[in-house]
Amino acid sequence: MSLCWENLLTSHVSLFNADTAARASFSRAAPASTGESSEMSGRGRARAAQSTDARRAKSPACPAATRAKDREDPSPRTAHKGKGSASEPERGPRRKREEVDGGGGGASARAGPRPKPEPNRASPGGKPAREETDPSRILLETLEKLKIKKQHRAEAAATINEVVDMIEKFMEEETECFRQMVTLRTGSAYENVKINEPDEFDVMFAVPVYRTRVQQFGDGSAFCSAHVDRERRTRPYSQFVQEDGTISACDMLNHFRELVKVAVKDLDSLEVKKGCPAVTLQIMKSDMEFPISLDIVLGLEVHSSSWPSFTKDGCKIEKWLGSKVKRDFKFKPFYLVPKYEVCCFSTDAWRISFSHVEKDILKNHGKVKTCCEKQGVQCCRKACLKLLKHLLHTLKERHQKELSEFSSYLAKTVLLHACSSRVDDNYWATANLSHCFQMLLEDFEKYLKSGSLPNFFIPSHNLLASGYSRRSCEHLADFIAEQRNNGFPIFSGSSQ
Repeated sequence: MSLCWENLLTSHVSLFNADTAARASFSRAAPASTGESSEMSGRGRARAAQSTDARRAKSPACPAATRAKDREDPSPRTAHKGKGSASEPERGPRRKREEVDGGGGGASARAGPRPKPEPNRASPGGKPAREETDPSRILLETLEKLKIKKQHRAEAAATINEVVDMIEKFMEEETECFRQMVTLRTGSAYENVKINEPDEFDVMFAVPVYRTRVQQFGDGSAFCSAHVDRERRTRPYSQFVQEDGTISACDMLNHFRELVKVAVKDLDSLEVKKGCPAVTLQIMKSDMEFPISLDIVLGLEVHSSSWPSFTKDGCKIEKWLGSKVKRDFKFKPFYLVPKYEVCCFSTDAWRISFSHVEKDILKNHGKVKTCCEKQGVQCCRKACLKLLKHLLHTLKERHQKELSEFSSYLAKTVLLHACSSRVDDNYWATANLSHCFQMLLEDFEKYLKSGSLPNFFIPSHNLLASGYSRRSCEHLADFIAEQRNNGFPIFSGSSQ
């Protein structure tokens, strides 16, 4: 037993002596200066500093940008001492916590103040530039300005109804040829697309005709002649039927105009203006804020089994409103109105009119029947038409020399074509107003630049073929493109 304890004690003494010898050898190998030791301790401090930076990165008091700048900027504490060490950090007093956190002369202070976000540049009117050129906001504000006051609408309607009733009563009681006339209220005022003020109305006084043959004047024309059978020449309008059976548009119109003048002669607030094919009545009462123009249009209500053959490729609404709706339209009568330009060359010239169909389409314009009803989904079709009419009207006022001949009917035709090609109600959602209006303007520009806008009901008839020069069409296309590409400054009054 004593031998075992002795051997164990001897083993421990040997291990102690070996450890002592190793420590002595390590001390002899170390340099006299403390450079290497400082370097090791410096490395340890560097690792500790990195660990501290990592912890501070998690703290909101030390932003990432400040920490990155702090590491990149050379500072006195990282200067080289040059004595036995190439990368020894300078020993110095520990920085105050507020210096690290951005106070005093810390890294944040050396990096300079943080840049402030650049404010919106203001327009001359004082509004931020982004708001000033926001098309959606401008279009909505413009639509709000174009709304007609209910009181004005009601007062204007009452005035118009009074005059129309007076003419109707006179025709029934005092005439033979126009006794059976029917009235048809059409135009923007009755399509709910009138803008600014209810100052223009169109009312057609139509004579019903039966078994009438309509013959088109040339290809690509909306003008035609109306022929009645021999046995029908005893009708009340027989005094206007010529030897070859055609109904003279000019003769009937001239007689109708004189009768209208007699019917309204007792109204002091009314003036009859010259015009064709309409008899234009200017109404201005003392209690009215604006004058009202009433166009009394003479027409023939043609009862036939279908529309004329030259309309067969028109009114493409099958994918939009449905084939049944189109079929029902074609079973209804169509109308012929005198056209002054053609009357100069032919006394039996009429222009075919589908104003009653246009009115029905605009009143029931959705693929879904409840579109724009009180409980239905609202769309922006009519809003786009109002904006386009307003844009055309404003451009005409500013460029009368180049654009005076352009009619708002072109805007309606462009919309009808757009609706028949883009049939989905979701496309015309009110939230898409800006996009839909932009696309409508692009359509109009293409028609103007090509010099061809097909009649919606007679595709072979180009609405831009007569009365519109190629130069004026290009001018209008350029004016529209300028407005479209610059956020419609003309709507905000900033365009000169």
